[in-house]
Amino acid sequence: MTTATLPTTGKGLRLSRAVSFLIGLPPAYLCTALLIACAAAYRQHLLSPMLLLLIFRQAAPLGMASIGQALVVRCRSLDLSTGGVIAAVSYLLTSGTVDLPPVVAIAASLLLGACIGAFNGALITTIRASSVIVTLAVSMILSGIVIALSQFHSPGPAPELVKAFGTSRLGGVPLMPLVWLAILVPFAGFLRISVFGKVVDAHGANPTAASLSGLPNVKVLFLAHVVSGVMSAASGVMLIGFVGVGNVTLGQDLALNSLAAVILGGVNFGSGKGGMMGPAVASFMLMLLFNVLTSMGLGEAGRLMLQGVIIAAAAMAYAVRQGGVQRT
Repeated sequence: MTTATLPTTGKGLRLSRAVSFLIGLPPAYLCTALLIACAAAYRQHLLSPMLLLLIFRQAAPLGMASIGQALVVRCRSLDLSTGGVIAAVSYLLTSGTVDLPPVVAIAASLLLGACIGAFNGALITTIRASSVIVTLAVSMILSGIVIALSQFHSPGPAPELVKAFGTSRLGGVPLMPLVWLAILVPFAGFLRISVFGKVVDAHGANPTAASLSGLPNVKVLFLAHVVSGVMSAASGVMLIGFVGVGNVTLGQDLALNSLAAVILGGVNFGSGKGGMMGPAVASFMLMLLFNVLTSMGLGEAGRLMLQGVIIAAAAMAYAVRQGGVQRT
């Protein structure tokens, strides 16, 4: 009797572990699989190599912004200034008010993002201001400045170098997502093995304990916002390269979309845990979702409502599931 039931028990245990593994995955992985299955059944053309590479390129700006957002969320903070940073970068690169060589203009854009991130981080770490209020206010101020300046010099075409960056390919693959992955993978490895990453985890798990232990957690939080600002600026450069022209409202939805990508990618606010690959998969998933809904003929209003419902349902399901795991 015992030898007859052992294989069944072993199979059941393996099946239980497999189910637990699948349930424990961030929603982005399962949602991506479901979207691919849906596209294979109803919109096969979306799975053609050409369109998949296009969706991959569309996901690059969001994925870049999600790198910074994931970092600050792991530090129990938020960065909602992405839209304002992208608006400022768009104006700097396309308005012609500052006559700089394209390479210098791109470097100035990244430096601008770093300065904005440093300003956010300084307010959050020194006067303990709310990250939501600070970063949202900064985004609104930057957007207002850009709109005011655009009355004198409106944004125009992107520099040729930036447009070439947005359209170039390497071995048939768009260059933009390759650059995104070239930044994402080493940065994810750096966070995993470096002291900086360990302090990020410690601060996210318990800021008070991290501070009492003598860890430089406040400096890490400040640097996290600096990195987020740089990533937002890089996202703006990518977005301008993809679109090819500047706009005062360019990238206004990226702040909330990057936050959605971070949550769907399995980064838990206030736990200090979460990798960088989950938000990357979620960025691709959100772009794939956008294309699937568009191909089904949904208008802008219907697409936004359904997209919001799907994101909220996935995030709530993941939160409930993680709560259940912690209770057990």
